[in-house]
Amino acid sequence: MEAFLVSTALVALAEMGDKTQLLSLVLAARFRKPWPIVLGILVATLANHALAGAVGAWVTTVLGPEVLRWVLGVSFIAMAVWMLIPDKLDDDDTRTAPRLGVFGTTVLAFFLAEMGDKTQIATVMLAAQYNAYLWVVAGTTLGMMLANAPVVWLGERITRRVPIRAVHMVSALIFVVLGLWAIFGPAL
Repeated sequence: MEAFLVSTALVALAEMGDKTQLLSLVLAARFRKPWPIVLGILVATLANHALAGAVGAWVTTVLGPEVLRWVLGVSFIAMAVWMLIPDKLDDDDTRTAPRLGVFGTTVLAFFLAEMGDKTQIATVMLAAQYNAYLWVVAGTTLGMMLANAPVVWLGERITRRVPIRAVHMVSALIFVVLGLWAIFGPAL
């Protein structure tokens, strides 16, 4: 259960101000059909995070516990630094063929936008740390939905009221704590 709760909280925080959250806002403004957008986000996130979780689970079979502990610790600390760099959405990220429909466009755009993203990398690291593939994927997916679904429905009103910089600072602090815990805490 710890893997699920930590994964949910970390990804929900990490997603604040992320390019996929901005993509949610763009899709909501462009299509004005929240249900297919939210379902597209869910499907894309499940697929993307299932792959990322599988990579994280695989890493634990390749690296020994001591090497894994340092790789995870340094990776979490690097993620903390990355959290402090704001994301921007490129105009090219939203140019997809309208013939895919709202759902298809959302799935494709979200899946591609999430490739190599902070939350995908976090999913890999969390799956490696907790060795609880299903709980991590479920948690990171829920975290994505908690961060993105309200943006689809409430749009700009939320993004104006949430102090994104403060959320990024809290997320960075959590990643530093996890990094230090991975390095200096009890053995994996």
